[in-house]
Amino acid sequence: MRTAIKRFNRSLEEGDTAGAQTAYRELTSSVDRAARKGLAHANQAARLKSRLNARLKAQAAA
Repeated sequence: MRTAIKRFNRSLEEGDTAGAQTAYRELTSSVDRAARKGLAHANQAARLKSRLNARLKAQAAA
């Protein structure tokens, strides 16, 4: 999960919107899996996905 988040953040920092979108898809799968297995609370997973999606949309709009 943490690796997927780092990969997503790196793509955003480099300005690679397409790469960030791909990383976001992988990230959501990883975060949902962690929530299902009990590694992260469901609300925490939803909050993380929401915040990262907002950053992705802001990057795409800029």
